[in-house]
Parts: sequence; structure tokens; C-alpha cells
Amino acid sequence: MGLGGCIILIAAGAILTFATDWDMQGVNLDLVGLIFMIVGLIGVATFSSVARRRRVVMGAGTPVIDEERPHRGSYRDGQGS
Repeated sequence: MGLGGCIILIAAGAILTFATDWDMQGVNLDLVGLIFMIVGLIGVATFSSVARRRRVVMGAGTPVIDEERPHRGSYRDGQGS
């Protein structure tokens, strides 16, 4: 479930808990809305934790070494300089 799904769960839970006054026999809509909001918050926390772990930041001082490019004056390609 992505971040959008988690936000939809939180919104649907808030609507069920705070904005409705329906009475269904055998179903407590306030509790269902509360469960939706809790699951949505857990999803947001998990999504942000996974997204933070995937992010790789290389510092500005990290050297990039290209080992495939032949150096000038080498005989690796069969020709001299």
C-alpha cells in the first residue's frame, strides 16, 4: 500500500468516526473508523521508514573512478600514444 492509500484510510476513518451518525446493527462505525485511522498511521510510518532507507546520498567529495577508459600513453588498446 502506498502513501496515497494510507492517506485515504485515514480520511475514511475520520469521516466514519466524526462525520457520520449512521446506526448499523452489529457494527460500531466509530470503532471501524478508529481502526482505519490507526492502520493508515501505521502505513504512513512504515512507508516513510522504507523510503528513508532506500535513499542513498553521495557526498560532494566522493571521487568517481572510471576504470574502463584507457589512460593516455598506455598500450591497452594495442596502439601507443
